[in-house]
Amino acid sequence: MTAEASWTRKNGEWAIIHRCRRCGKLSSNRIAADDNPMKLMSIAMKPLCLPPFPLERIEELTLLMGGDGTLSRK
Repeated sequence: MTAEASWTRKNGEWAIIHRCRRCGKLSSNRIAADDNPMKLMSIAMKPLCLPPFPLERIEELTLLMGGDGTLSRK
């Protein structure tokens, strides 16, 4: 099993999404008290660190979505 992502349940409890290395099936498991907190944070930060688009284009993408193209609020 490979840890792919994390999510938060309605009660605030964290869970990890794992993918089976053999068949690719996804499963969700609660975090445990002895899980490494730094590893949990690195899994949670993965989407922010590796966005599905180039960060250099964020202003252009914001404009396409109807925003004003700036990164700061006015």
